[in-house]
Amino acid sequence: NMKLLTKELEKRFATIGGQSDVADPIVIAKFFNPTGQGTWFATEYYPADRAFYGYVSLFNEVGMNEFGSFSLAELEGYKGRFGLGIERDKFFSEIPLSLAKEKNNII
Repeated sequence: NMKLLTKELEKRFATIGGQSDVADPIVIAKFFNPTGQGTWFATEYYPADRAFYGYVSLFNEVGMNEFGSFSLAELEGYKGRFGLGIERDKFFSEIPLSLAKEKNNII
């Protein structure tokens, strides 16, 4: 089972801090559903709540993709087809949200 949040990532989120006032926030981690729809671009993490904030695309439809909070427990608890859970893109490197959306064909 993949660790969705490493100590290194947690430190990086703390270093970057809040980005709610940033026009094009930096995506620090990308999570995805390997067996279906769903991409989560995490731009902030709040350890006390064990919750992320970022851009969420569940079905990649106009008007459906939006900024919001999502909990680490929810991501960890999800089981999709073949019993597979949400994964973290190990090859993702920090980029602005606009570029992350473009590279992943997210509207």
